[in-house]
Amino acid sequence: MHRPARSRLAAGAIAALAAIALAGCATAAPSASGENDASEPSHDGDTRVAIAYDGGIVVLDGDTLDTVASAELDGFLRVNPAGDHDGHVFVTAADGFHLLDSGLASGSVEFTGEVFGAEAPGHVTPHAGRTALFDDGTGRITLFDTDSVGTGALPDSETVESEEAHHGVAIELSDGTVLSTIGTAESRSGVRLLDAGTEVARSEDCPGVHGEGALKGETIVFGCEDGVLVFADGEFTKLEAPDAFGRSGNAYVTDTSAIAALDYNADPDTEGYLLSQLALVDTEAQTLSVVDLPDGVEYTWRGVGRDGHDNIVVLASDGTLNVLDEAGAVVDSWSVIEPWESPAEWQDPHPGLRVVGDIAYVTEPAENRILAVDLHTGEVSAEATLDVVPGEFVVVGAAGH
Repeated sequence: MHRPARSRLAAGAIAALAAIALAGCATAAPSASGENDASEPSHDGDTRVAIAYDGGIVVLDGDTLDTVASAELDGFLRVNPAGDHDGHVFVTAADGFHLLDSGLASGSVEFTGEVFGAEAPGHVTPHAGRTALFDDGTGRITLFDTDSVGTGALPDSETVESEEAHHGVAIELSDGTVLSTIGTAESRSGVRLLDAGTEVARSEDCPGVHGEGALKGETIVFGCEDGVLVFADGEFTKLEAPDAFGRSGNAYVTDTSAIAALDYNADPDTEGYLLSQLALVDTEAQTLSVVDLPDGVEYTWRGVGRDGHDNIVVLASDGTLNVLDEAGAVVDSWSVIEPWESPAEWQDPHPGLRVVGDIAYVTEPAENRILAVDLHTGEVSAEATLDVVPGEFVVVGAAGH
């Protein structure tokens, strides 16, 4: 297999795709490919925290949590690590994917002017040196070299067209093939594999497919409403949930572990966004198990991460930060913020978690606060009170530092 021959879009053509709608979803994954990408390195003081708020992005020093600078942008904003070596951030707004320089390498926090226009910008998936942007409004996938951003001009890019527009996700693998979700505006059913623009395999055994995660050995998992779809060595394998309805929508993974943690919901009629179970998928043994969390430990899609030892970290609505091993057993738990309730809408500010190595970053919107917690001791190593209400956030860093 080889890199697909896809149509190229000139920078001006991509910019012309800008439109008016932003499609969100209640379970967008906070991290597409796990905390071991170049976008989220081991904590070494050379990181930036980019936090979305109503009106822009504020950037903090990842070590001290001091404010570095802010950049204004109107509308409801979402953030994703660009995955490059210079710590850029993709900010999705109504008109597309805006590139923000976090100042990590350049010293300046600013939007670079690079905007990948989209009708409804969705998932950003950097993997193996390539980045895939998915436009939910058209189904168009834009692919480019991850480290080609940050020049001020849009990089050369290639496109893949979905069969129909839908809320989806795509990932380009190291051999140049592309995995892309299958769906329509009304429903989603699975994933297909494209080689040189030609479909070579598909599985439509994944109703409600959402999100993806890349694990050890470039095994890829996708969440379904009745289990998990696994892609490895050119083949799809469906792992069934133990419940008739057992939805996973977000994968929390590392590239050093064969075990994926996914959110899990066995009740299609549930109200609110708090969940009390996790799905654990062993991609080598090809098994899926469901773990019940302790009483009071409920989380949203913003509240799960993986640490530098492949443990699973959960920020719970009772205010605790919990560390689980890969079997799902709680090994540490600390109270770090005040208890909180499920947001009324998924977009509403509520506590969030990002894990980088052995540091857990936790936001507390009710107090306009962010904490850095040492996962060895549970002690707060840094904290800051912001002038804005924190929404989604990411942590980025320069690889090799």
